[in-house]
Amino acid sequence: MSDAQDIFFLGRQPILDREQNIFGYELLFRSADISFADITDYLQAGASVIMHALSGFGFSEVLGTHKGFFNVTGELLMSDALELLPREQIVIEILESIEITGEIINRCRELKEKGFSLALDDNFYAPEYEPLYNIVDIVKIDILEIDGPALNEMVRILKNRPVTLLAEKVETTEQFKECQDLGFQLFQGYYFARPSVLKKKRVDVSGTALLRLLQLVLQDAEIKEIEETFKQNPGLTYNLLRLVNSVALGMRERIETLRHALMVLGLQQLRRWVQLALYSRGSGKGNAPLLETAAVRGRLMELIVMKQCLQPEDKEYADRAFMTGMLSLIDVLFETPMEEVIKQLNLADDVRRALHSREGDMGRLLLLAESLEVMDFQKAVAILGESSCTVNTLFEAQLEAINWANRLDEII
Repeated sequence: MSDAQDIFFLGRQPILDREQNIFGYELLFRSADISFADITDYLQAGASVIMHALSGFGFSEVLGTHKGFFNVTGELLMSDALELLPREQIVIEILESIEITGEIINRCRELKEKGFSLALDDNFYAPEYEPLYNIVDIVKIDILEIDGPALNEMVRILKNRPVTLLAEKVETTEQFKECQDLGFQLFQGYYFARPSVLKKKRVDVSGTALLRLLQLVLQDAEIKEIEETFKQNPGLTYNLLRLVNSVALGMRERIETLRHALMVLGLQQLRRWVQLALYSRGSGKGNAPLLETAAVRGRLMELIVMKQCLQPEDKEYADRAFMTGMLSLIDVLFETPMEEVIKQLNLADDVRRALHSREGDMGRLLLLAESLEVMDFQKAVAILGESSCTVNTLFEAQLEAINWANRLDEII
């Protein structure tokens, strides 16, 4: 794709429910031509590009089983092309800039009757929205744009309407708890990955066991020592056997013993599984936002290295890139400063520097993955300019990483 209009970035911002499981993602497609600085101008100019992109790679790769929230302008809302989108998975967001007319109300009612879910974006209560409150499914409220008393009053009014309330711009745990108390049911933002204050916290038994296991694997310990750690933690043993016998590994013979499982799996796969298990412990599923975020980071970084053949003299560089991404949220997981956690692990110097201060080539790779998460595409372009990675290669790697993360339930 040589035309800049056909090259674009993908942004996904998580939307969580009250139990902090992933409900969906808001999707943003941004032209690689960063001259599209105004998102409203971009949406108007790029609707055809977005539609082409969506039909090109499919929603299942980007969303898995989750909902996808998709902004539309008035023109796109009225377009028949909108009906090509998968109505069971897409939530159509009606931008606040759209003037509420009888025609718009009728179109929303028509889309709802056809099975689409609808949301009002950045809504501030006003009487002219009353007809839509009885049609749309979700009302999104920017909690940073509305002060306390006005927010309380708006929530009080909308609680009596048949809508689900979604709090946008939730960036701290404190904000999440406040919105939860107010009665919001959905929450959008990265608060789960950005605690206000990191404090030293005693790591629970399962976390300690997994960190110990990861340390042993990183040190290339004897299989007997690794086996002993499993024997001391029956839950880990069960999960390991479940992994090795899963369809994900495509094993033809059934594995019954711990020693056999470790030999079949190998240290590289064991190391990867331990990192995934750290984030999924306690949740029992791959729907935990920290797990999915860390997994996409790690797999994306690994794929970029593999696709660009970076560090060809270092055969383990791609594997270390995966580890760097996976461990980059471990401080949040344990609510402990990063330097305290990595002291317990025998990490390579480039991984340690990347995790601690985002330094070196590995650090820049981690910054690239993080910039995509927060949809800072200008920063992504700047980092790409320092490497041989193209926007196309990055986008392909991102789709592969997301698709891989969507299948995590098979291996943890």
